[in-house]
Amino acid sequence: MTSTTAPKTVRTLIAPDKFKGSLTASEVADALAAGLRSTANAGTVQCELLPLADGGDGSVAAAVASGFGRRSLTVAGPTGQPVEADIAFDGTTAVVEVANTCGLALLPDGKLEPLSSSSRGFGEAIRFALSLKPQTIVLALGGSASTDGGMGMLTALGYSFQDREGNQLNGNGQTLEQIHTVTGTGLPGLKDTELIVASDVHNPLHGSTGAPAVFGPQKGATGEQVAFLNEGLRHFVAKMAEAGFTAAESLAEHEGAGSAGGIGYACLLLGAKQVSGADYFLDLLDFNSRKDNCDIVITGEGSIDEQTLAGKLPAAVARRSGPRPIIAVAGRSLLPKERWSEMALTRVYALAEYTDQDSSKDPELSAALLRQIGQDIAASLL
Repeated sequence: MTSTTAPKTVRTLIAPDKFKGSLTASEVADALAAGLRSTANAGTVQCELLPLADGGDGSVAAAVASGFGRRSLTVAGPTGQPVEADIAFDGTTAVVEVANTCGLALLPDGKLEPLSSSSRGFGEAIRFALSLKPQTIVLALGGSASTDGGMGMLTALGYSFQDREGNQLNGNGQTLEQIHTVTGTGLPGLKDTELIVASDVHNPLHGSTGAPAVFGPQKGATGEQVAFLNEGLRHFVAKMAEAGFTAAESLAEHEGAGSAGGIGYACLLLGAKQVSGADYFLDLLDFNSRKDNCDIVITGEGSIDEQTLAGKLPAAVARRSGPRPIIAVAGRSLLPKERWSEMALTRVYALAEYTDQDSSKDPELSAALLRQIGQDIAASLL
């Protein structure tokens, strides 16, 4: 007698972060889905894709992938060269990010410029977002090339910085110490728009755990330049206090003021509310309702390690996924099997277990390995 029982259908939600240096979150999700769907019983695996971000680079792309509209513009890149950037907008909320306006990846020929890089392009993108009259602008900080305290950003938003002779200063790390006078009140609309800083960085603006000391070397700053930038930021804070920002000194010590080379500080000066990047974006992209319609959640990022356990995006996904099985995929995993339960993970797949080659800078290899992992996940589910 022939059975008429239909094969079971497994509904999967593929909700990864990017694999930094290799694939965007969308590319990771696409490759995994291709592998899952390529099984012999392809119709028995349904895939819903939800590329994610945590407020760093890739935030605009994740918002667009979830249904936001894409708006393009030209801004000043980190060293002043014009770059094409995007923001995401759904009619109410705009998402603007540092990485695609003045990020490290936009430096000409990849040459690090720790003193001359500026956050001006980020401010220009915010100005463009304001022209759309949103209720909320999400400021996604991460991947910045500059350590200018947001001085460049503020110059694009209606503030002016002059030296002792009255000359206009470009906003960058080099000119922080030259500020003598600050004028301006900000663009119309800034005070009427909710500003949200989505970031999980907790460093203050300056000092031993501040932006120059912790992040400056990653942007090419020598020890001498770190000290120079640190003093420049202290001077910047003093001048902002003189200009009428009464909380300038206290906000410099605020957790997150040092994010994105101090852009976080300038955002706080403008009244921005700081929130957890991972949790905010899960809410913004409607993760909770998406996961309620699935049987399995697949998440991941470039590296699963101690930092992941401390609250990075895959941990937030796992925490919200409830009793359903949760599978993590990573470029590499430094988390031993006996610790998977700390994130309620059923299984961790790592690209490093599938190849002896370094896939971290090889998008083609990474995508091929993810497709293979997708096939293996499907085989384990059916």
